[in-house]
Amino acid sequence: MDEIPERLAAKPSWLISQLAVHVRRLVFDGFSAAGARGYHYRILAALHEFGPASQAELGRRCRVDRSDVVAAVNELVEQGFVDRTPDPDHGRRNKVTLTRGGARQLRRMDGLLDQVQDDLLEPLSAEERRTLTRLLGRVLARHEEE
Repeated sequence: MDEIPERLAAKPSWLISQLAVHVRRLVFDGFSAAGARGYHYRILAALHEFGPASQAELGRRCRVDRSDVVAAVNELVEQGFVDRTPDPDHGRRNKVTLTRGGARQLRRMDGLLDQVQDDLLEPLSAEERRTLTRLLGRVLARHEEE
């Protein structure tokens, strides 16, 4: 590997951006093996944790653009992982619900994502991984307040 200028290697922003490229590839490859995409995981995880939701709620919770939510939900409906039905409390809104098949797919995707975490963070101890995760969460939370 080519040497990296110290100016870059000493900047957390540069390191994070380089890792982001690497982790995107790892996640994409892992999810592709399961016939899934990252948006699928986000939506299934939100439905599992919070229960049925409108597509707009899913977009906000998962930080996914509305048009991408619609496309991902369409794919998940076709695969039998979610049901989409008219919301009885709001005539123009659909309610999306996780199916048993969707819960199984979420568990498969959890396993794939756990493997990605292990591959990505292999050089770190369990305690270092927890510390890194906590610190990254704190930095992200600060910038989401803006």
